[in-house]
Amino acid sequence: MLLLEQMIVLFIIMGAGFLCYNLQIITDEVNKKLSAIVVNIANPAMVLTGCMGDDKIKGEELLMVFGLVIIVYTVLVLLAMVIPALLKIDKKSRGTYQAMTIFSNIGFMGYPVVAALYGSSAVLYASLFSIPYNILIYTFGVSAMSADEKVSLKESFSLKRVMNIGVIACIVTIVIYFLQIPIPRFVKSTTTHLSNLTAPLSMMVIGASLATMDIKKLFMDGKLLLFSVLKLLVIPVLGVLLIRQFLDNEIICGVCMVMLATPVGSMTAMLAQQYDGDYEMASRGVALTTILSVATMPIVSMIVG
Repeated sequence: MLLLEQMIVLFIIMGAGFLCYNLQIITDEVNKKLSAIVVNIANPAMVLTGCMGDDKIKGEELLMVFGLVIIVYTVLVLLAMVIPALLKIDKKSRGTYQAMTIFSNIGFMGYPVVAALYGSSAVLYASLFSIPYNILIYTFGVSAMSADEKVSLKESFSLKRVMNIGVIACIVTIVIYFLQIPIPRFVKSTTTHLSNLTAPLSMMVIGASLATMDIKKLFMDGKLLLFSVLKLLVIPVLGVLLIRQFLDNEIICGVCMVMLATPVGSMTAMLAQQYDGDYEMASRGVALTTILSVATMPIVSMIVG
């Protein structure tokens, strides 16, 4: 299975990052700089490649997918209200679990997997997830993580924060695509080379981050394990099966599957640290779901076909 092979490749690259951290080839400072390269250069370049392929996607399909993305995130917000209550999460960690329910690792892991499975043109679909994601993470995410609970709307919804390099790349990609702006060959080549950095660098960053965790302790938290099952298996399987009742486009369904099945995004831990949320729990959630996703993503793919 292509997805299983891809996850094995990513896992091996994560292992390389893990080893490099333990050998001090990658330090905490180096890891932060590598992360910055992925976030600010490689990942936006991968998004831009979505409008540079030969395969063209109809405009109405993009609009339909964006509407679907809005529905997906609306449902995830509702689930974020319910799941912590069902798991009887204490008040200190409730906001962290809410954020972990909604915000997956769509950039570091989702885009590379989509590109590998469905080609660079499918990244154009995947990039649409980034727009509501970034709006929500700086509004709902900040509110959920804030220990103060008095974060003003102006503070949480900052245009400067929402309009980051990732969202700008999405908007530029869509504009180029709809206006059919011709792209010089050297620009395409440069963008492609930079986008190819995304998968290896992002997986090495994740692997190096895992090296700072006590892996054994991750599997001793019953509630976190149960949450991981819901996050990585139940939600993506039920979500894709429901989407397929109304949509028969295999690529779009596949993109939705990948976006829903990716592990908890590292931004949840960053928000928890900045706004005095449960940083330890967020970090453990990122680490555990990342490790488990190597197995759960192929399982989800097999179940939904």
